Order: sequence, then structure tokens, then C-alpha cells
Amino acid sequence: MQSRRDFLRAVPAITAGAAWSSAPVFAGEGSGTQRWAMVIDVQKCIGCQACTVSCIMENAVPENSFRTIVSIYEVHAGEQTGTYMLPRLCNHCEDAPCIPVCPVGATFQRHDGIVVVDGERCVGCGYCVQACPYDARFINHDTGKADKCTLCAHRVDAGLLPACVETCVGAARIFGDLNDPTSQVRQLLNQHKVKVLKPEMATKPHVFYVGLDPRFQGAVKGQPTLWQPTGAGD
Repeated sequence: MQSRRDFLRAVPAITAGAAWSSAPVFAGEGSGTQRWAMVIDVQKCIGCQACTVSCIMENAVPENSFRTIVSIYEVHAGEQTGTYMLPRLCNHCEDAPCIPVCPVGATFQRHDGIVVVDGERCVGCGYCVQACPYDARFINHDTGKADKCTLCAHRVDAGLLPACVETCVGAARIFGDLNDPTSQVRQLLNQHKVKVLKPEMATKPHVFYVGLDPRFQGAVKGQPTLWQPTGAGD
């Protein structure tokens, strides 16, 4: 897979093998030479939820909480009815609004752009949860700490792809280094007119969408249908 090859080339050192871990919320400072990002091709997403399940297993996400989710909506257009798949996760924004509201500095951005939470410092106040415009954070009811997608930083630091990318059946999720002009993510951004969610928030997200219907960039229209777990939100 090209995404895997691009990613491995960008990582300076690879750790052979990886043991299962509960994936601590805090994971190092990262390298300043990469700027990790994800591109999601919504036309390739089949809504199988393999990404959601693998994320739960990899990161020991508690019941009824989600670091990533594919919201599936029933959409009506005149007499036609169809479904729309919208994969969602933390956008790892360049100007992340969750960072300045943290009273103890527990939420911060690594040198490689991944936004993480230091679980040792987090007091569970929930300010960052309220500040996130993408509904991508939650208070972990097992730990009492803020929780979110970290792009599987513990895997990235070991030279592995995020679990959701590794298990995506349709290869809809592509992960790589924006600073590498030969990476697939950089090439996709050059080749496509990509979109981001809620561009009006000016947070500079680093999760980009190929083929995203503009009606789904902001408030999602339509009714949740098929598999829509409790707590996933709209």
C-alpha cells in the first residue's frame, strides 16, 4: 500500500514489532521534522466501522465513548433516499481551540502536529471538551480524564500506522507527512480540492476530506441511521 510505504519512509527509526498497549493518552513530544496529517476519501468509505472497532481495541476506549466514528446518515433529496458516510475524529488543528482553555496545560501539540493530553496533569474539568467544535473529545469515565484521538501517537512513534488507517477496508484513510513532497497525503492535497469540517472556525484542521459534500462541512443535515452508537453525536 502506497500510504504505508510513504509513512515508513518518513519515520527515521522503526521499532520491530509492537506489543499491545492500553495506549496512554500522553505520548512523547514527537519529531519536528514531520507534520502528520490524514486524508479521508469519503467516496471510498463503506461504513463498515472497522476503524471504530480497531480504535477501541487499540486504545482501550471505554464503552459508549469513541475516539473515531463513522456517522452514517439517511439523506433525502426529493423522491430519492440514500446514505452518507462521514468518518470523524480529532482534527489535530494547527490552531486548536482546546489547547488555550486548559487551565493546567495538559492539552498540547507535539512538534509533529499531533494534539495530545497529558493524563498525569489533566484534572478532568471538561473545558477542552466544550471548546472543541468537532465534538471530538470526551471525559473518559474510567479515568476521569479528557480523552481523544491521538492518531495512535504511540504507534506512530514506533513506526506504525494509526490503527484506523491500518484496518480501513476501503483504504479511505491515508496518513502521512505533509512536509514530505513525495508522500501520498501531500500529493492528494496537491491533486484534489480537499475540504475540512467547519472551515468557518479557522482552526486549520489537519484532517482533510476528498469528495466531501459541502452540506456536510458544518452542521450535519439528515437523520442518523443504520449503526449509530450511543454517544456518537450528530
